[in-house]
Amino acid sequence: MTEQALDTKVVQIPHNNLQISAYLAQPQAPGSYPGVVVLQEIFGVNEHIREVTARIAELGYVAIAPALFERVAPGFETGYTPADIQVGRKYAWEQTTVSELLSDIQAAIDYLKTLPNVKKDGFGCIGFCFGGHVAYLAATLPDITATASFYGAGIPTRTPGGGTSTITHTSEIKGTIYTFFGKEDASIPPEHIKQITAELEKYNISHRVFSYDGADHGFFCNRRPSYHPQAAADAWEQVQQLFANILAK
Repeated sequence: MTEQALDTKVVQIPHNNLQISAYLAQPQAPGSYPGVVVLQEIFGVNEHIREVTARIAELGYVAIAPALFERVAPGFETGYTPADIQVGRKYAWEQTTVSELLSDIQAAIDYLKTLPNVKKDGFGCIGFCFGGHVAYLAATLPDITATASFYGAGIPTRTPGGGTSTITHTSEIKGTIYTFFGKEDASIPPEHIKQITAELEKYNISHRVFSYDGADHGFFCNRRPSYHPQAAADAWEQVQQLFANILAK
């Protein structure tokens, strides 16, 4: 797809008694575009997530990044210091729940469906860090047909808010999922990647698993010291192929 001139803005998604803030990026040109939901790291819908959302829209999608911490920390956006990480982790793992996260993601999809330039079926999802973990869960939503999960730590061992680990939901994944890991990522040991791969194979889920030599956690984010240009470039190519093959038919 050729890159598109964009309209970008912050929107409010009405959802029950909540207004979910979200960053929306869409091509300016008239047309009918597939929708993609972008799921944040623990740092909120920050500059990096907004940039990724815009990059996806430039390829010919309507992309939206809902604030996953809206209930506990409206407007939360932070940097990458150890203190920032501590706060973000608390919000992510202690103050969200799977049911609320999936409900909020579905609300974002439903919002996209109200836009006249969005195709009404076959949505994509991409997430990073905490969002990569949540993307694995979001892949179970019937509307999601293509998912890209970047370095989602803890999939075999935990789930947001506590409870049965996220990997136990693998059989519920409806479409295709690509997972991306760095081999130097201490938060995702090799045995976790093997477990995820084995479960995806066990349930015949359409998938690919990418593990990059020399790449650490956060390798896709060019604002973090762990940024790995080669791994990020290859992963981006894979994401484009995934979305083009499934969403842009």
